[in-house]
Amino acid sequence: MSGVAPARSYDRAPDGLRPMAIEPGFVRTATGSALISMGETRVICTASVQDGVPRWLAGSGRGWVTAEYGMLPASTGERKQRDVSRGRPDGRTVEIQRLIGRSLRGVVDFSALGERTVYVDCDVLQADGGTRCASITGGMVALQLACLRLVSEGALDRLPLTGTIAAVSCGIVDGVPLLDLDYREDSTAEVDANVVMTGDGGLVEVQATAERTPLSRTHLDDLLALAAGGIGELRALQEVAVAAGTA
Repeated sequence: MSGVAPARSYDRAPDGLRPMAIEPGFVRTATGSALISMGETRVICTASVQDGVPRWLAGSGRGWVTAEYGMLPASTGERKQRDVSRGRPDGRTVEIQRLIGRSLRGVVDFSALGERTVYVDCDVLQADGGTRCASITGGMVALQLACLRLVSEGALDRLPLTGTIAAVSCGIVDGVPLLDLDYREDSTAEVDANVVMTGDGGLVEVQATAERTPLSRTHLDDLLALAAGGIGELRALQEVAVAAGTA
């Protein structure tokens, strides 16, 4: 695959992120929360803490973190039916919320959390590609703020986190590897991927799909390198948001 870099939203280079912002404490009634914006994609992430754990963990002294994900009806322009009106979430919703939960659990010390459950809810206000990645990145901020609050209130002796998590999309469009795809790019990509990494560069999950042309190992390496650079920028943004949220 080779080609000329296509024109991108916000006049970005191939390795450029869309304009990013994380507003901590967006939902005052949640234990931890953040509104994350990645270009035109906006997601509210909240972390709510409850005493008790799933039955299979009861008595273990260990906690649990789980996630739920949803898109508001008008988030894509054409009204999306609410899951509750269908009686169950669709397959995409289930897949994404499982990904968010797996990603966040990768940096949680469940023994330090004790027998508590943290529910991380990610609600998409507006979607223009990368909603699952925004949910993971913003969800990490909400989770971290919730845990810091538990420590400050004396409910926990120490922070039950072993690191941080962030995620970004990337893909190949017109033969060119690109970082942080918006919807237009994602819908025409030959390859699209979502990469979840820890703050120290460890890979947690890589989802990559070749739509028309098989993905070469070289291009996979290119995409992972793009993702690593983008996640470094996202991590810095997370640090600023957490500091602001605890000031």
